[in-house]
Amino acid sequence: MSRYTADISWKSDSSKTFTKQRYTRGHVWEFDGGVSVPASSSPQVVPRFSVEAAVDPEEALVASAASCHMLTFLYLAAKGGFNVASYTDNAIGVMEEREDGRQWLATITLDPQIVWIDGEPSREQLAELHHNAHKECYIANSIRSEIIIKGIHGGNDE
Repeated sequence: MSRYTADISWKSDSSKTFTKQRYTRGHVWEFDGGVSVPASSSPQVVPRFSVEAAVDPEEALVASAASCHMLTFLYLAAKGGFNVASYTDNAIGVMEEREDGRQWLATITLDPQIVWIDGEPSREQLAELHHNAHKECYIANSIRSEIIIKGIHGGNDE
């Protein structure tokens, strides 16, 4: 089985205000390939102490789901003989509140825009490619958020 790692590091910006919840939420994600990503809580959640220019965990989950779907889709399209010139997606995650008051990322809507070379699949073939990409995507298989593919389908049980 594959194994994935991420090193997360944070350092206090003031020992005098930490216990008053007045501390930076900025931190760093480091990955095995040497990439460091500035990260923070979402400014929508902790406006005053978040780093707006950094990636927040909610954005990262949306990006992970969209990226996984895209990579699986591209694999299946190539395997099916369809030639893709470009694929872009403006994915959106929506936070909702559960009955018990806890919040969760309830839906992730993918909006893939695909440019094809030498002809494109039929509407039925396109729907099947997206359905199979959703079914085979590791991230979609790992989360409870409903993943909706604009114009195609939605739901983790498809």
